[in-house]
Amino acid sequence: MKEELIARVVQVLRINMSWMTWNLFLAFIPLALSVWLFRIKRGGTWLWWLGFLVFYAFLPNAPYLLTDVIHLIDDIRTIQSIWMITLVLIPVYLLVILGGFEAYVISLINWGYYLHRIGKSQWIWRFELITHFLCAVGVYWGRFLRFNSWDFITQPDAVLTKGVEEILGKQPLVIIVITFVVLGGLYWIMKRVTLGLSQPDNRIGINSGRANSNTPNV
Repeated sequence: MKEELIARVVQVLRINMSWMTWNLFLAFIPLALSVWLFRIKRGGTWLWWLGFLVFYAFLPNAPYLLTDVIHLIDDIRTIQSIWMITLVLIPVYLLVILGGFEAYVISLINWGYYLHRIGKSQWIWRFELITHFLCAVGVYWGRFLRFNSWDFITQPDAVLTKGVEEILGKQPLVIIVITFVVLGGLYWIMKRVTLGLSQPDNRIGINSGRANSNTPNV
């Protein structure tokens, strides 16, 4: 019985590893782009703006991992062992989900660093809110309409027609608003944790209204 349970857990994890690896890969694309766009390069060129558009197209993939909790619920029903669920399944899911969301947090921290560098620190919190909303829409499109980031290129007509039509309904708007609130709340917490661990006296992007220093602290 014990061997059978372990074999079932291994089977579940093996099945999950494929989509977990793929989703994490998609989540780390905007993180890599944020380093290139906001830490290394300077804006103004057509290549930078192209990278910026790709960054926003792929950014919802990072918080999208939060919705993968639905797979955890299904796996819990399959395994039905409190010890295996607590010691194996939940830690794996937490690692993947937190890894994806941390990629989202660091991406926006890099975006805030760039705004500070060009003297637009007062816009950081505004762009963060706009980004949370756009990603909430993107998460809805991905989870319920099954759109992918590259669909902006492969089928832009479907994204603009079906995507826009769907989010105008009452239920989609409620889901998007709830997602926006969750993203904003988790980001607020994780941003402070991340900045606190990286540099305890860091205040850039946290109190953007007081960011009058000419030297970025991130």
